[in-house]
Amino acid sequence: MCHEFDAVPPAHGRTATEPATAGPLTLTSADGTEFGAFRAVPERPSGVGVVVLPDNRGLSGFYAAVCGRLAEQGHTALAPDYFGRTAGAEYGDRTADFATIENLMPHLARLTPAGLDADILAAADRLRTEGARAIVTLGFCFGGRQAFRTAAPRFGTAGAIGFYGFPGTLEGTPGPTRLAAELTAPVLGLWGGADPYIPAEAVAEFDAALTDADCPHEFVTYPDAPHGFFELGADESRFAAACADAWHRVLNFLAPHANRPAA
Repeated sequence: MCHEFDAVPPAHGRTATEPATAGPLTLTSADGTEFGAFRAVPERPSGVGVVVLPDNRGLSGFYAAVCGRLAEQGHTALAPDYFGRTAGAEYGDRTADFATIENLMPHLARLTPAGLDADILAAADRLRTEGARAIVTLGFCFGGRQAFRTAAPRFGTAGAIGFYGFPGTLEGTPGPTRLAAELTAPVLGLWGGADPYIPAEAVAEFDAALTDADCPHEFVTYPDAPHGFFELGADESRFAAACADAWHRVLNFLAPHANRPAA
């Protein structure tokens, strides 16, 4: 578990523009599954499309707000929901009760790498149809783990950003560390040094695996930050510097792909 339904992401210090369009939509995956998503489009798009990958609770208001924050900086953003196959496409009708561990586990148990990949690719394709020339994934927790995987060539991404995504093998499923030889797009990993779920050793192993694979990457660990530090809340002042630095690095990661001429 990561960000609560009512959590709010931090804002970047300077708003570059305002979203011209923001709201829910329904997408169709390659296997015919309809799933919900949220999209935010700025008035003057940068040419970068960001696929925002939620934590294991799925699409909530927090990730809709992340899309809005990105659109404020000129980047079109789209967050897919993971549970179209088991809970339907109307994610907006779900309450916080849906994300309790008892209710969520049957849906999580039925997620598959193939289904996740198909939904991520559908989200990226939608961004391309709306003019995005470069696709970057940005994931949190479970979504960060998935974002790292999208550095593989089959996703066609220009890069992948992961906040506190566990990189090791999880319940028998190989993680990004084991898959590092397949990864080629640049990776930005942002970690909390006080995260009890992701030991420093796991981050170091992923770092070494990407280095061995010649995959360009940058890892930043904020020493006192916990899992899920990237939000406004009771500890806002304590982690404000980490949030500001993380925003700076995310936007710098996106900047080289902005306003590039079409190939």
